[in-house]
Amino acid sequence: MTHHFTRRQLLGSALSLALIAALPGAALSATEAEARGLVDRLVADINAVITAGKSEAAMIADFERIFITYADMPYIAAYALGADGRRASPAQKKAFSAAFQGYVARKYGKQFRKFIGGRIEVNGASKVKNAYQVSTTAYLRGQSPFEVTFFVGEKSGRFYNMYIEGVNMLLTERTEIGAMLDRRRGDLDAMIRDLAQAG
Repeated sequence: MTHHFTRRQLLGSALSLALIAALPGAALSATEAEARGLVDRLVADINAVITAGKSEAAMIADFERIFITYADMPYIAAYALGADGRRASPAQKKAFSAAFQGYVARKYGKQFRKFIGGRIEVNGASKVKNAYQVSTTAYLRGQSPFEVTFFVGEKSGRFYNMYIEGVNMLLTERTEIGAMLDRRRGDLDAMIRDLAQAG
């Protein structure tokens, strides 16, 4: 069954994806204070893009460049494809990763304009197993504040998941991809072609 986001979850996912995807591995901090300071600076950078007055297409392109550079796409794509990845050929896996990357950029990048006038405040950062967890509160115009928790891999130094008001975005995307495959009777090639246009 396909999961439908609320408007707030869609808004939150756009900013959190952009923000966490921009965390560079080389700058990943060993202390909570440094991690918090890094996210504070990233918030300012993301807000600069949001308020630059660019077109939606340009904002999506900016987001995809950030995502390509900093997100742990091999892990995210493999997780989203799930068990079906075991029957996919190397060529199909490569095609899926590329299609999924564009799909995510379009899906969440389209929400950028709705963040004008909003802000996000960092509450703290902590080490959780093999990752860093950064908790924040997002404030958007006309919306109640909501929590966004970022997860960055300790080894990869890249984004791999987030929670928006308790909603696990990685699991949500696996559900979406699974539903797309079900509707196409498990045809990977058909799903990949359609995914390249979705979002």
